[in-house]
Amino acid sequence: MVPSCFKWSTIIPVPKKTCISGLNDFRPVALASVAMKCFERLVLAYLKVITGSLLDPFQFAYRSNRSVEDAVNIGLCYILEHLDSTKTYARILFVDFSSAFNTIIPDILHYKLSQLSVPTSICNWITSFLTNREQQVKLGMFTSSTRTLSTGDPQGCVLSPLLFSIYTNDFTSTDSSVKILKLADDTTVIGLIKDCDESAYRREVDRLSLWCRHNNLELSTSKTVEMTVDFKKVPSPLPPLTIQGCTVSSTDSFKFLGTTICKDLKWEKNITTITIKAQQRMYFLHQLKKHNLPKELLCQFYRATIESILCSSITVWFVSATQLDKRRLHRLVKSAERITGTNLPSLQDLYMSRVRKRAEKIVGDPSHPAHCLFSLLPSGRRYRLIKTWTTRHQNSFFPAAIKILNTLL
Repeated sequence: MVPSCFKWSTIIPVPKKTCISGLNDFRPVALASVAMKCFERLVLAYLKVITGSLLDPFQFAYRSNRSVEDAVNIGLCYILEHLDSTKTYARILFVDFSSAFNTIIPDILHYKLSQLSVPTSICNWITSFLTNREQQVKLGMFTSSTRTLSTGDPQGCVLSPLLFSIYTNDFTSTDSSVKILKLADDTTVIGLIKDCDESAYRREVDRLSLWCRHNNLELSTSKTVEMTVDFKKVPSPLPPLTIQGCTVSSTDSFKFLGTTICKDLKWEKNITTITIKAQQRMYFLHQLKKHNLPKELLCQFYRATIESILCSSITVWFVSATQLDKRRLHRLVKSAERITGTNLPSLQDLYMSRVRKRAEKIVGDPSHPAHCLFSLLPSGRRYRLIKTWTTRHQNSFFPAAIKILNTLL
């Protein structure tokens, strides 16, 4: 059992975006006691040991050697490999849940924990942690009255991310032509369609809708969107997708886990977003230079606030970017060099370094879902190249990573 005084928390509404239009635009972050967080860390370490090998390999959130870039790269790998064949296209469903963490039912979670061989005492402790929680909301100078809740997984707590991953762990694809990628509550369903046969894709979407109803998760049909990737010269119109009686809206581009993906799989829009953000931060670098900040600190500021933006998901888009887009980014680096008075690493060098490090970590982790793509030739000296039939597939992360690794062997 968890003492009631340890479960008490204060909820701070944190805006999800700049323009607030409703209560759903706030993220309710729970501020719990330090003692409770210490207990949570002990249980978290124990749970990771028990459940680590049993979790869905396509859940990329809050796991070692998994990243946002891995999720995007693997999704693109499936799509590009599929589109190398004729009479194919892909439908990508970007699923949005309404207050996913706040709708978890502790009894259902208890059952799913027991199915993963978690000891009964730990299951009971977690159920006690999630039930009869007293909390109040604080906004500025105002504090609400106290309410007691027995539903949901409080956001901001140490255990919350792993518990949500366990809660959604049992929903996986049952068809090889449909891939389901998860990063916490960001779920993406990729239907690899051939010969216009969408039956498997639509069946998996219906399964997702039914699974959500059984597990008290609500699909936000207004925010769930779909994008179609089809490289035919004259794509045929596709029948709309419906979820729970609502037609899913289509989009030409979507910000997928921080990276803007367009239906033509070109990166101009994503790079434009990156360029604007980096240019805004260049102003502060100018100001620091005017105040005679030492070169070392200017370089540190550049790496922390500008280079980090320029390298955002760089392994996903850099090799496929056009020369025009690369020159736009290169000019920003040159401007920063003039301001700092030092030589800064080029984006090409940063890309090569990050691809090599990422590939080496995947090769060293047999549990990684992309580990099977890195197979050694019988000689054991080089990795087997991935067969690609189009330039866009050849310029994606995994074929490029294997080539880079082979040059180092």
